[in-house]
Amino acid sequence: MIVLASKSGSRQAMLKAAGICFDAVPAELDERALEQALGDAPPPDIALALAGAKAQAVSATRPGELVLGSDSLVVVEGRRFDKPADRAQAAEHLRFFSGKAMELHSAAALVRDGKLTWSHADCAKLQLRQLSEAFIETYLDAEWPEVGYCVGVFRIEALGVQLFESITGDQFTVLGMPLLPVLGALREQGELIG
Repeated sequence: MIVLASKSGSRQAMLKAAGICFDAVPAELDERALEQALGDAPPPDIALALAGAKAQAVSATRPGELVLGSDSLVVVEGRRFDKPADRAQAAEHLRFFSGKAMELHSAAALVRDGKLTWSHADCAKLQLRQLSEAFIETYLDAEWPEVGYCVGVFRIEALGVQLFESITGDQFTVLGMPLLPVLGALREQGELIG
């Protein structure tokens, strides 16, 4: 059994569907402060640092156990976006994203006894369609507050799929964690049968 340093329903659903036994323990971490400290680091480096920091934070309370941390961030026109603070900001994000290409960077890290044992980052590219004001309001009526916990203001497994014209990249990366590399790392570390 591993420990998932996340309260993300999507990440938990991925692990359950893959048959991974885990205990979910959200990390107590100021993600925005850590992201600010990283400054202009490339998006994959920020996602990796956040995933590692989450796993490190939970590892401190779970000695001997393998802890999986994961994080995602969105970049549109060179600008990084975090989860929206409120519904008004979610609408602002969606207006900005409309008709543009989005990069979704997802990373995962494994930590045992405070030591990083593995990490990996992946990127998916998503092309948003033009979003009308009426669609944005209707979409948020249906999806708020759930999408408030999601970077990019969407759940691809729900109505968020309607935001996009095309998606290039791994489906698990879009869901918020590069699952196939995670499974490979769990096999390498003896947590899964090879």
